[in-house]
Amino acid sequence: MTVTENAASDPGLTVGPTSEFSLFFRVKEGESQALRQALSDLQQTPGYRPGDYDVAIKTIHEARFVLFDDDTRLLFVTSFDGPWDAYMDDFFNSGPTLALFDVIFRHTEGYEGLPDLATEKQFILGAQERAAAYARNYPGTVKQIRKALRVAAAFQEVLDHPDAAAALEHPALRPLLDEAAD
Repeated sequence: MTVTENAASDPGLTVGPTSEFSLFFRVKEGESQALRQALSDLQQTPGYRPGDYDVAIKTIHEARFVLFDDDTRLLFVTSFDGPWDAYMDDFFNSGPTLALFDVIFRHTEGYEGLPDLATEKQFILGAQERAAAYARNYPGTVKQIRKALRVAAAFQEVLDHPDAAAALEHPALRPLLDEAAD
């Protein structure tokens, strides 16, 4: 796959259908503990808890926040499927996610709320730094990966069924059985 540099209106690098996104913020003086608590609260929110795999914005592959420089800086990194503008629209219209992120970003310099989509985009672009390099270890979108996991689970059910042995002898199933053997 090729890494693509997008237009200025789509600031991250893209590999296949997925774009990267890196934001750097300055933490307001004296607010690092409150920010740490807000991040901890986010991590305990349904969809964001480890193992939940149900983030409200369905095109996100992963998201992480990193406090650094003695908690004076905040890095937010994610990758998502589709164009930047669509991701921004999804983020702004996500309801609970926007509220959760408001609780985090209020501890960063320059943040004055996200009353509309244009303000959101301006705030994000002000913190965005395009990656110097971006690579992925798999080609699929979140939707494709979730479907592949459902298909794999369903196929495992077939393999585990006591009456499956006869059906699994059919030569058309050989490629699936070879893959399942890994």
